[in-house]
Order: sequence, then C-alpha cells, then structure tokens
Amino acid sequence: MLAVARNSWALLLGMLLLMLGNGLQGTLLGVRGAAEGFSTTSMSIVMSAYFVGFLGGSRLAPEMIRRVGHVRVFAALGSFISAVLILYAALPDPVAWALMRMVIGFCFSGVYVVAESWLNDTSTNENRGQTMSLYMIVQMIGIVSAQGLLNVADPAGYNLFIISSVLVSISFAPILLSVSPAPVFHTTKPMTLKQLFKTSPLGFVGMFLLGAVFSALFGMSAIFGAQINLSLREISMFVAAIYVGGMLFQYPIGWFSDRMDRRRLIAGLTAIGAVITFSGVLFDGGFTGLLVLSFIIGGIANPLYSLYLAYTSDFLDSDDMAAASGGLIFINGIGAISGPILLGAMMDTWGPYSFFGYVAGVLALMALYAFYRMTQRAAPSVEDTSSYSHLAPTSSPVAVEVAQELAIEMAQDFAIEMAQDFAIEMALEEESNINDTDDIA
Repeated sequence: MLAVARNSWALLLGMLLLMLGNGLQGTLLGVRGAAEGFSTTSMSIVMSAYFVGFLGGSRLAPEMIRRVGHVRVFAALGSFISAVLILYAALPDPVAWALMRMVIGFCFSGVYVVAESWLNDTSTNENRGQTMSLYMIVQMIGIVSAQGLLNVADPAGYNLFIISSVLVSISFAPILLSVSPAPVFHTTKPMTLKQLFKTSPLGFVGMFLLGAVFSALFGMSAIFGAQINLSLREISMFVAAIYVGGMLFQYPIGWFSDRMDRRRLIAGLTAIGAVITFSGVLFDGGFTGLLVLSFIIGGIANPLYSLYLAYTSDFLDSDDMAAASGGLIFINGIGAISGPILLGAMMDTWGPYSFFGYVAGVLALMALYAFYRMTQRAAPSVEDTSSYSHLAPTSSPVAVEVAQELAIEMAQDFAIEMAQDFAIEMALEEESNINDTDDIA
C-alpha cells in the first residue's frame, strides 16, 4: 500500500483536495438555501440537478477525452467547477443554483473519468486492487473532512464558497504537474437496458432504487438538518456520520458477500435498515439518535452499490461484465435524479422527519423485491460467484470497469488455484495407489 501511495501520491493528493471542495459545497448549499428562505421543493430540484449533470457527464466525458485528450478536458472542467463555486454566493437564486449544480455535476463526472483513467494506467496488475482501494479511502476521507470545514466561517457569507473554490483550483496542480503521461482512454459500450434487466432483474431494480436513496440521502441531509434547527456543527456531524458509516461497513459486508447468497444479504440489510430508519419517524432520540441513524443508513446504502454490482456479475460471462456495469451506472443515475425531488415533496407535505420515512420506504421496497426474486430462481453456488469490489456510488464507468476486471482476474486465479490443487490431489492419490500395489506384490 505504501508503494502505491508513493507512485500515485500526486493524483491522490489532488483527489483529496477535490473531494474536500466537493464535499463542502454539497453541504454548504443545503445550509445556505435554508438561510436564503428557499423552499424544500426548490432545494430538492437544485440537489437533483447535480445528478442530471453527473449522468450526462458520464456519457459525454469519454467522447470529449477522445477528441481533445485528458489534460485539456481535466483543466477545462476544473476551471468551470472553480468558477461555479464562486457564482453560487453571487447568484442566490434557486433557478441559477439548479443550472450551476447541473454544470458542477457534469464537470465532476468528467473529472472522475479522467482521474480514474490516470490512476488505472499508472498502476500494475499486481497493485491495481490496492490502488483503487486507496483511491476510495482518499475520497471518503476528503468528503468526511469537508464537513468540518463548514464550521470555519459563516455560511451566509462568501468565505466558505471561496474556500471550496480555492481547494478545487489547487487540487489540479499536483495532478497536471505530475510527470506521468496521459493514458490511452477506452470504455466498453454498455449493455442495453432490456438485456440487463433480463440478466439480473434484482440488480436492475435494486440499482434504480439505490440511486433514489443515495441522492436523497446525500443531497437532502443538510436540508433536513437545517429544517429541524440543528446547529452548523451538528449538521456537519450528521452528514459526516453518513460517510463514516459507509466507509466502515464496506469491509464486513464485503466479507459476508463473498461467503453467502447475496440476495439474502441484500434482503437482510435493507429490511434491517428499513426498520431502524423508520424509528427516526416514530421516536425522538435526540441528536445522538440522529447520529446513530445516519451512521447506520450510510453504512447500509454505500456498500449496497458494490453488492448489486457483484450480484449482477454472478450471472454474466466475463466478457459482458464491463458492458453491464455501464448500464447499471445509467439506471442508478436515473434513480438518483428522482430521489431528491420526491423527498422534497414529501418533506413539504409531511414535515422534515419524512426524510427518514422516505429512506425507510425505499429500503423496504428493495427488501421486498429481493425476497421476491429469491422465489424465482436458484442462487449460484458461492464458489461460482464473482468477488466483491469496494466502490463508491460516485465512481465513474472507468472505476467500475476496473473493478469488474479485477473480479474477473481474481476468479481466474481462483480457478487456476483449484485446478492445481486438484491435480496435486490426483497425483498423490495415484502415487498412493502405486505404493499399495507394490506392498501387495
């Protein structure tokens, strides 16, 4: 891991600064929107616009890179991000913010594609898995740390927007000044949605519903905190707990995923999550209770992304895995666009605590559908399933394809190892039979 950090430190440092800026602006807008008196519905549209842009960027960024190259796309998108972060404070209007959030989402999607392509190119077959894991850890550290920056200045002023813009501007320096050459870019054409649904109905429906949970959770959590009059420090802790839970739950859930029927794991996690989350509507546990709820919700929602990808891969040939991942990212993005809008309407109608009711309801739908799919076909044996790869829901198609390639390599290595063990057993058995024959003679 240390060797990976030495080889990729410039890119990882740049991504850390970038996630600090992105994590800060997402929470800051929720707090500033409440201070400006924007309605929950207006802010839900603003938050949804990010995912519209992100989905568009994931589709168009590869073509932009092919036309003008990594460096130019990276620099251009970074300039737009930095400029928009300043304009937020200058144009406090919901329509303007929605348009700017769409631009921000588009640009960040393209930046992730470029950065993850670069990271993949600088790693080797031996350390690619460690490299991507370290990259995800750096992303989470950046987003969690960004919540602390929310407390260094007044959200009603300009300073926090300036800090966010400066962080993003500085983040590109270590990346663009690094000596590594720009990689050759390629992605796989995605599988059609009809083919994808036929291959894995649970993966298809689950990724759509997960997008609706994820976007509402990370887009509306600061707005929820502002509506129930949490202090700035409490809002930052509430949002940070979601990400911390997601980071800590990845590994134990991944461990179980590789050792049991993944449908049972999905159904169990989402059912437990729905019950616990709905308690946020019924019981007032104070601020400590809110932190526990946000930690559990984040801990369930984040790993489900990797879990659905791994489950879908269990029903695919290795040649189709990368193509299916593109379709899953797309359907997840469609769900993400709808999430904040639906939640915003619910919060306007039934109050802020419908935040938990919405998340619990969608998790319950995921659980019910997983239980239903368990009655429709048999699960593949654990020995034949693909490996669980740790991925964030914000990962670009590049990172997802790399994870799928790593899963294929691990499966192939496991098959080779099993074949070698079988050959050794057969040789020992044959040698034992020869010895027994000699003894009889």
